[in-house]
Amino acid sequence: MQPTDFPLTIADALRATAAKHGHRPGFAFADPRTTERAYTWSETLEAVRARTAALYALGLRKGDRLAMVIPSAEDFVLNFMAAVLGGIVPVPMYPPVALGKVESYVKNVEHIVTSSGAKALLINKQVRPILGSVLETGAITQIVMVENLDLAASRDGNEPAIAPEDLCFLQYTSGSTSAPKGVAVTHANLCANSKVILGPGMGIDVETDRAVSWLPLYHDMGLIGFVIAPMIAGLSCTYLPTMEFVKRPAYWIEMLSEKKATVTFAPNFAFALAARRVKDADLERWDLSHMRHLGCGAEPIQPATLRDFVAKFAKSKLPATSLLPSYGMAENTLAISFARHTTNELRVDVVDIESFRNGEARKVDPATAEPGTFVEVVCCGEIFPGHEISVRDDDGNALPERVIGEFCLKGPSVCSQGYFNNPEATAAAFRDGWLRTGDKGYLADGAVYVCGRVKDMIIVHGRNYFPTDIEWVANDVEGIRRGSAVAFAVLSASASSEQLVVVAEWTGKERPSDEALETLKKKVTEVVQGSIGLNTWQVVLIPPGTVPKTSSGKLQRRRTKQQFEDGTLGIEAPTTESLDAKVAVAKQMARSYVTLAKSEVVSRLPDPVRNFFGKKK
Repeated sequence: MQPTDFPLTIADALRATAAKHGHRPGFAFADPRTTERAYTWSETLEAVRARTAALYALGLRKGDRLAMVIPSAEDFVLNFMAAVLGGIVPVPMYPPVALGKVESYVKNVEHIVTSSGAKALLINKQVRPILGSVLETGAITQIVMVENLDLAASRDGNEPAIAPEDLCFLQYTSGSTSAPKGVAVTHANLCANSKVILGPGMGIDVETDRAVSWLPLYHDMGLIGFVIAPMIAGLSCTYLPTMEFVKRPAYWIEMLSEKKATVTFAPNFAFALAARRVKDADLERWDLSHMRHLGCGAEPIQPATLRDFVAKFAKSKLPATSLLPSYGMAENTLAISFARHTTNELRVDVVDIESFRNGEARKVDPATAEPGTFVEVVCCGEIFPGHEISVRDDDGNALPERVIGEFCLKGPSVCSQGYFNNPEATAAAFRDGWLRTGDKGYLADGAVYVCGRVKDMIIVHGRNYFPTDIEWVANDVEGIRRGSAVAFAVLSASASSEQLVVVAEWTGKERPSDEALETLKKKVTEVVQGSIGLNTWQVVLIPPGTVPKTSSGKLQRRRTKQQFEDGTLGIEAPTTESLDAKVAVAKQMARSYVTLAKSEVVSRLPDPVRNFFGKKK
């Protein structure tokens, strides 16, 4: 796609793609339990237009916000694009995953529905039993199931004129360091970011490239990277159920091979999970030789994880050159930089660990440096053309290369409208026209190296430690559930400076004996001391599934720290099998059904009576 061909809005893009690539494969929805559903681009536009008319038949119009909780990828994609085509602003939310956390999940939905000012909530029958109570907020006027949409509704006048500066959708942040906030993403932001992703980022060729994704569609990497950008380019994309990957990572690899995929992305944990759980016996039957862009982003990237993945799937003919470490965030629409490379070696910066902890990244030669005296930081490439990046100190002063500070951004991908209906958070995020990312890192030879979140930095005895370094070594301890370790610092009454605390989940369903837990704590303490040179003040071990995480699986360090200080670690989120969880689910379902029943009764009353009840509410 040439720059002159690039659309100005997502609605224009859908119509243009259908006109140019109508007969070509578009979106496909795979599921090992059912027959794959596939749409050409012409069929996609037709299906979307029918749903746009159905949304207009509900009384929704341009500018209205439409909250969405739709687990089905097919229903999500088609209805999301239908809202966009009609100028309606979708507000995607994650579906419930663990019913053991149903109360906190419903509160999160209510927060987003209320803060977004959504006029309606679009769901499917799968989630209806627990979400009816959202009507109690008074923020929305109706809950609609996708199964009940009138796909034969009149289509007159339901594709309004849309301008590039119009709001396209609200992308709520994952809430890893604060309450979720709605990033106001415009059509111009999406087109600008898609342009650099498809062009300088990956050099997409719709004739030869094919994408496969299991990423959650309510998250920016799945939604923008694998719905909006492919649609703009006319790139064929196959969607896999997210939970199918979680249960069986081999399914992802199978589909990459079967579809001869050239593009896929995943967070760091997914590469570790696949390398660990895929059986060696399966490797030779898969062919990953077509892979051009094996992207990794959305969380800190561990060099060893990517190296292990490449080594494991070398038997499946995976090109080492396909690795594509990346850096991005919702406030910059999605992508900030991609590290394209042409050699088999992963691009890393090897820096002296002492200088690193003191705020500088002094490069060393790993061949001559002593083991344990250096750290590797993955290169995430250069900032995209037309965009600017600067590393700043706490006072907003620009820092030179190899000095660690906060990344600040400028450019057309930056969502300069800020956070929807949240002027305080918007003002805090922008300084003199620059977006303050909240991410710590540095530049070297113009390339981006990400170290961690500003708010998560651990400072002990005046020295800086990034929690991911501690968490990675703790996760490697046998008996610790991978991906569950959380590191943070607290000020203890008996010490003059902050002390390190490590929280982690044990493996297995049964609680280990007290003796086994003490042994495991000792192992964590020893490995952190040996690898990081830092003494742990406390190691706290809790049951599987109880470490707080965001909807996209990111660790919530601040919330974990709060639970540690409150003494509530390991008890806030009961497992689905527990009696408390079953009671919580039953209570929420009862509340949901009662609310829906009341709403149905009121909807049948004469207008004057219904209006009276509405005012009373």
